Amino acid sequence: MSSSFMSSDAIRAAFSAAMSVMYRQEVPAYGTLMELVADVNEATLDKQPELRISLQATETLDRICEERHGAIRLGTAAELAMMGRVFAVMGMFPVGYYDLSEAGVPVHSTAFRPVGEASLKINPFRVFTSLLRLDLIDDPELRAAAQEILVARRIFSDEAVTLVEKAERDGGLSQADGERFVAEVLNTFRWHEVASVDRPLYDRLHAAHRLIADVVSFKGPHINHLTPRTLDIDAVQDEMPRRGIMPKAVVEGPPSRACPILLRQTSFKAIEERVSFPDAEGELTGGSHTARFGEIEQRGIALTPKGRALYDRLLNEARAKVRPAADGANAQSYRAALQESFAAFPDAWNDIRKAGLGYFLYSIVPDANLSNPAGRDIEALIEAGAVRFDPIVYEDFLPVSAAGIFQSNLGDDAVQEFVASPNQKLFEKALSAKVLNEFDHYAGIERTSIEQCLAAVRAISAAA
Repeated sequence: MSSSFMSSDAIRAAFSAAMSVMYRQEVPAYGTLMELVADVNEATLDKQPELRISLQATETLDRICEERHGAIRLGTAAELAMMGRVFAVMGMFPVGYYDLSEAGVPVHSTAFRPVGEASLKINPFRVFTSLLRLDLIDDPELRAAAQEILVARRIFSDEAVTLVEKAERDGGLSQADGERFVAEVLNTFRWHEVASVDRPLYDRLHAAHRLIADVVSFKGPHINHLTPRTLDIDAVQDEMPRRGIMPKAVVEGPPSRACPILLRQTSFKAIEERVSFPDAEGELTGGSHTARFGEIEQRGIALTPKGRALYDRLLNEARAKVRPAADGANAQSYRAALQESFAAFPDAWNDIRKAGLGYFLYSIVPDANLSNPAGRDIEALIEAGAVRFDPIVYEDFLPVSAAGIFQSNLGDDAVQEFVASPNQKLFEKALSAKVLNEFDHYAGIERTSIEQCLAAVRAISAAA
């Protein structure tokens, strides 16, 4: 890439910052969340100096306050393919496939995010991107009407498309073009108060599923939440009511642990927003729409396939005992069931590591003695205190967690069922690209860190 180009990392950081400012203006409670999370993170680091040391060792401490993920919902394969090209300009690539139909949500999804360590440290912005499954709409007439509306709409400006094509042709964008790109693409994610369908059609779409109405009824895929990362989600959950925000009853994901695993999320209820519906004469009538909400996440270690299988089994055991109610009526019982089930998952980093349940980043301890020829095995180096291991942060998403947060915002009477129908090949065809397997990716990071440690030892031995 030419040195005159704005780096993809810089474009992503600028876009993430601009999105945060816009969403704070559109959803003021998001600003309150940001202040709350900053306060909790500072207090957590003060109380847990070992956590600060680990974050410093992995060079991730500075990124915590800047970390965000967002979520959007797209309507057509063409929109998904173009969005993939847009995110590529920002150095974001599709990781993982998620079928949410099994949780009663008619979409399948991927996460666009940076994948290189250096890029993640600069700005780890992620966007969980879902594609509507029109095939899951039973009513053929409604399905055809939705498809006609979606095919006709254009969610990207001509200028945004031109800049994407320019970046692809030239290998990057200048500083001025990068700034224009951020401004143009940001408009795709804005909230539009005027619906693109009349009220009767909106009501039919809404009856089929609220998410279908959210995707089909508007000019573009407004960002439906932005999520800061906290270091103590239970403290955030407890503090939210005192800040005038009512959280959902249950934190999604695993229970509170000394060694966090995968991802935990909570949110506040979706806000009701004013919407104007056009009639056949072009006159506008008032109404409302509920979709956008606030969310907070706490990230733990990325689990291996063995660790994920154990996680899934324990989560299913807990839910078999107590199915969390949307209104929170049995929240305490569910938390107890979750804690009981997850007692079977090791809760010490070295136990997790030795059991092969999680991925770790290995590094040479500063000023360590590497001259001992017996210490050429990674375990021996750890025992000798020459190598440390730190959990690799899980950078992706939990389909059950994401679906749980969405369903909790629908209300008790709004949960709808669909036949689970995962179709990664169909999704990748729409995307015009393969999605990266997250397990292979984390395994590669861990393997490289071990090789680098052993190479450092070999270099010392050769020089001796």
